[in-house]
Amino acid sequence: MRSYSHNSPEAAARIVALLLISDGNVSRQELEALYGQDIERQIGLAPGGFGQVLNTLCEDLLMVAHERRVLTGSIDQATLDAVMAEVTEPDLQHKVLYFADAAAMADSHVAAEEAWIMRAALTQWRVSKLPAQG
Repeated sequence: MRSYSHNSPEAAARIVALLLISDGNVSRQELEALYGQDIERQIGLAPGGFGQVLNTLCEDLLMVAHERRVLTGSIDQATLDAVMAEVTEPDLQHKVLYFADAAAMADSHVAAEEAWIMRAALTQWRVSKLPAQG
């Protein structure tokens, strides 16, 4: 999987994108929640940037998941930790958590995979609760 510059908008967007695809179903409600809160502007991406990050993530996962049926099957704890480690700035971490939570809650169902990614972020970033958007 490719890496992004630490604390770049792309590194932050990839975590949200990973949560978005983690359960194998990207719903319209999830996308509307992200775009309705202006994810691209809020984390510093150019218009269309989130879609590019999402597409790149899927390409990366397809390359390493050649024998598996599920895209996220190639994500293990070490890989997830490495992806999370690219975002170290607390304000950017809070934005990632806010958008990840918005996407996870948008379809009124938090899948086990989504919860795993949220727990990993909260643990690695030593955050005790989800931030409110501010």
